[in-house]
Amino acid sequence: MNLNNIKPAAGSTFNSKRIGRGQGSGKGGTATKGHKGQKARAGYSQKIGFEGGQMPLQRRLPKFGFKNVNRKEFRAINLDSIQTLIENKSITGEITKEVLVANGLATKNELVKIMGRGELKSAVSISADKFTKSAEELIAKAGGKAITI
Repeated sequence: MNLNNIKPAAGSTFNSKRIGRGQGSGKGGTATKGHKGQKARAGYSQKIGFEGGQMPLQRRLPKFGFKNVNRKEFRAINLDSIQTLIENKSITGEITKEVLVANGLATKNELVKIMGRGELKSAVSISADKFTKSAEELIAKAGGKAITI
């Protein structure tokens, strides 16, 4: 038994404030809601952000930004993660999109972009949808090829 699971005995506690149960209770009549007005009525609920009829904050602030519907999302894969897979003998020879998917670096429907973080020590041919300039330079420097699909 701990302090957090101690409960009072059944029936030993009761709610002291029974609202709207007649005049004798001291909380009858208006049932602590005051007299008249929207908040005194049954079924009252207020929308989130309602400011009593004042123009709400989300409508006072200007719209901004732009959402490009033709945007292409790329999965960024750095050269250092490719190099670790080469060192672990997971990848040998040519690196295609299917090889990257098989090793969990991307999913089959994603566009892949090779980024230039890290260093590539082995000469490998990498096929991807896009390359950064630094990645292309590092692949060429290692003696490999960067093939854009």
